[in-house]
Amino acid sequence: MRRHIWILCALFSSSIAKVQHKVKCYDDSMVAELRRTDDVSAIYLEGFKYFPDPACKPVLVEHKAVFKLSLDDVFQCGVTRIVNKATDVKTFYHRIVIEKDNEGKELIQIKCTQGGNHTLVKRNVLPAGFQEPIELDITQTVTKEAPQPKLQVGVRQAGELVSGELNVNPGTPLQMEIFLDKESAPIYGLLVSYMEVSDTKKQEETIIFNGCSVDPYLFENFNTVDGDFLAAKFRAFKFPDSTYVQFKGTVNVCLDKCRGVECSNGQVGFGRKRRAIPMMPADPNKVFEVSISSYIKVDYKGDRDSILEKVKLDFGSQPVQLLETNGTTVREVQEDMSERLDREAIREELLYTVVQSANHAISILPSTFIIALLCVSAWLSS
Repeated sequence: MRRHIWILCALFSSSIAKVQHKVKCYDDSMVAELRRTDDVSAIYLEGFKYFPDPACKPVLVEHKAVFKLSLDDVFQCGVTRIVNKATDVKTFYHRIVIEKDNEGKELIQIKCTQGGNHTLVKRNVLPAGFQEPIELDITQTVTKEAPQPKLQVGVRQAGELVSGELNVNPGTPLQMEIFLDKESAPIYGLLVSYMEVSDTKKQEETIIFNGCSVDPYLFENFNTVDGDFLAAKFRAFKFPDSTYVQFKGTVNVCLDKCRGVECSNGQVGFGRKRRAIPMMPADPNKVFEVSISSYIKVDYKGDRDSILEKVKLDFGSQPVQLLETNGTTVREVQEDMSERLDREAIREELLYTVVQSANHAISILPSTFIIALLCVSAWLSS
């Protein structure tokens, strides 16, 4: 009887055993070494399983998988960087997913911490002439340290989370969400101060600047109800030379709540120079600055019937809203869904033509996308 109990305990212990790993921290990189056992089927960075950059994939050496992640370019492979504004301590972390045969997935967090200023600064927080009593009646002392915030970012389509392994079609309505973990949510608030999109190669375009959307027609301002969960609606778009769109953002983390930034559609729009946008006022409650990144795959995939059915689920029976410009104003145009699907290839071909012919000028992705739609409209009316 005792032997049977001992065997069951041994089996239970082995089923929850963690993958052996170690992390080495350098000034410019974070190196994680994980032991690969025979039952390990896949090892990858969380959210980056099919990401094409070789720098984000492990190097397999004998029975080890080695990740070398850059700390100089944290956006390259989605490393999260947290800067403590009081001490200047920088914390870098990522999560590694280990898939095992018939055992599901195991999640391992790797982390490195760099330097900082440990000098304490005295603050005069009491009014002039304040006198504390000579005798103090202290009945209880409570000391608790606030947790370091952990942020998560995701993109949803019709309420479902879109991962990097799945395609979404250009024009699909999506929602980006940035939120805190359960432990940090009651203590901190969030504000996205800056965000840009990239084709993961050379092209980059700013979509959030000083807390406000550069073009609310394509990417709306982030909204929040309680301060610790942010959401912004947008339509999927793509770069001409890549099917991947990577989002890179800077998020302010404040005690309780961050001060919101008043944004106006008339204040920020097409053709508006950056220097005309007022600087975002400093928030005295800001305690951390976090760099985050995420990506989605945007491309035309599937046959016409499957795409039509998918888009009907996303948009309902209402006609699709597109953007058209005459060079000075922007207006919304309604178009029948079936006609739009018949011209997907034409719109995509014009998008490539417009971008390639404008290589000598500064490339603005949202404007280029709208110009392509204008060309389609002109071609149909001729």
